[in-house]
Amino acid sequence: MSDTISTELQEQFKQTSELAKNLPKGVTDQEKLQLYAHFKQANEGDVNTLKPGIMDFVGRAKWDEWKKLEGTSKKDAMEKYIKIYENLNKKYVN
Repeated sequence: MSDTISTELQEQFKQTSELAKNLPKGVTDQEKLQLYAHFKQANEGDVNTLKPGIMDFVGRAKWDEWKKLEGTSKKDAMEKYIKIYENLNKKYVN
C-alpha cells in the first residue's frame, strides 16, 4: 500500500479538523484524546517532544496517547482521524 497522501485526503482531513473544533456534547475525554493523538500523528509524525512531568496530567495524557501511535504513517493517521470523527458524530448527534 502506498503512503502517498492524495490531495482529496488532505482536503478531507483539513475539513474534518475544522469540524472537530466543535465536537458534539457528550464526547468523552478518552475520545477527545484519540482525536488529538491522530491529529498530531497526521501533522507531525511520531512524538517529537519530551514527556511532560507527572504533575501535568493533561499534557501527559495527550503525550501518552500520541506515543501509542508511534510508527503510524501520516496517511493512516489522517484516515483514522476522519473515521473517529465520523463515528463520534454518529454516536452523539443521532
